[in-house]
Amino acid sequence: MQMEGDECEFPSDLSEHTRSQRGSVASSVTRAQDVLVYLVSDSAVHLCVDSVGCATVQELGRSVREALNVPDSAQDAFAFWLSSPLLELQLKPKHQPYKLCRQWQDLLYRFTDASAEDISQDEPCLQYRRNVFYPRSKELQIEDEGVLRLLYDEAKGNILEGRYPCDPEHWLKLGALSCAIELGAGLEDQKLLTVVREKKLSSFLPSHVMGGGGGFLSTLRGKGSRQAELEQSLVKEYQTLSSSAQDTQDVTPHLRQYLSTCHALPYYGCAFFTGAIDKPVQGILHRGKRKNVSVGISLDGVYVIDPKEKHVLLGLRFSELSWDHTYPDEEEDSHILWLEFDGEEAGTPVNKLLKIYSKQAELMSGLIEFCVELRSVGEAAATGTDGEVTPSQPPAGQVASGEKSKASRQAKLRRQSSVVCSRVHSLNTISYVDDGKEIKRLKPKRAASFFTRQATVPTYSAVQVAESLEQG
Repeated sequence: MQMEGDECEFPSDLSEHTRSQRGSVASSVTRAQDVLVYLVSDSAVHLCVDSVGCATVQELGRSVREALNVPDSAQDAFAFWLSSPLLELQLKPKHQPYKLCRQWQDLLYRFTDASAEDISQDEPCLQYRRNVFYPRSKELQIEDEGVLRLLYDEAKGNILEGRYPCDPEHWLKLGALSCAIELGAGLEDQKLLTVVREKKLSSFLPSHVMGGGGGFLSTLRGKGSRQAELEQSLVKEYQTLSSSAQDTQDVTPHLRQYLSTCHALPYYGCAFFTGAIDKPVQGILHRGKRKNVSVGISLDGVYVIDPKEKHVLLGLRFSELSWDHTYPDEEEDSHILWLEFDGEEAGTPVNKLLKIYSKQAELMSGLIEFCVELRSVGEAAATGTDGEVTPSQPPAGQVASGEKSKASRQAKLRRQSSVVCSRVHSLNTISYVDDGKEIKRLKPKRAASFFTRQATVPTYSAVQVAESLEQG
């Protein structure tokens, strides 16, 4: 599924042949109409809105916050989204959801590869969910249980769907916390097992872990033994949590602990886009093939995730990359998001380029730029200066800047047992190296200069491509 950060304007230059046949937006509706604003939990807030055709996100937000009793201190934690199986867009306060719904088919033609038939049948719903630009640090300062539950519902959904890949120790702990939050703490083993089986194990653990990844032999053995093993592990983890709980009736500590555990995942709170990358060449028969990827972008960095294998392919903080977006041309038939980062080729330090093919490349580039600007402003405010600032300490699971962090990053890249670690060796990248005089391309593909779009305080030395570089 695709997302778009609220810093990106919706393009207005859609060509005539891609426009839907529904006509222009009608004049503003003056009579009151019912509006359903959905939550991630599939429940909805029912509003009666006057002049719904002109109602803005900011106006609707006041009504929803009042209905949900969201305190003013947490109002920035949430945003409005237009969501469907084909596209998800975070809206700005000034946007008018009614008008955007009328333009939905235009947006699908512009930002998705869906068929005309699928586009004609797609319909968005208005959702109230986490704001991509809300800092994680502020979440742990929230005291209101209702707000914590809203954040928990969304985080849990992303864990269960596999959008947030995590290791067994993470999803077991999160599953046990869900049991404590939804079923209560202090249940006996048999009682817990009975309730878990009634609600189904997939209500607490990611669906992709049920098969166990054991291949053909695991299939012959059946899913029963795997499920029994997971149930026992979940019960054991739950009892560990219950024994440390001071108050079995108070779920707030468990909600905080759930969110805090999710914060250890570097892509928590990301907006996600779909795209594809080139597969490594493995003979003539494999040329030209691509792998589908999910690209997560947040205030902390960019993460390229394999949605099938449920692990990270590449994770970069903004201080570790440069980027650009290119449009289709004679060489390429697709929009491309280019990511540039430090790498190594046969022991030689190089700059690597990763191509991500996606109709959302323009949106991703804009979102990265906006996040970099927000971080720059925040860091300047934190230091009380307008000049150069030191990047803030990254959340758990990410690397810090400087030589010490580079060694740490290299060590982490070798620890491939964790799903949160980058797998640069599995990527088909373009590499460059500086031999002291000019740039030598190790894997020629196209001529390109390194990008001026980068964080204000990069931790690597960007190499400049010579103007005499030959065309690939």
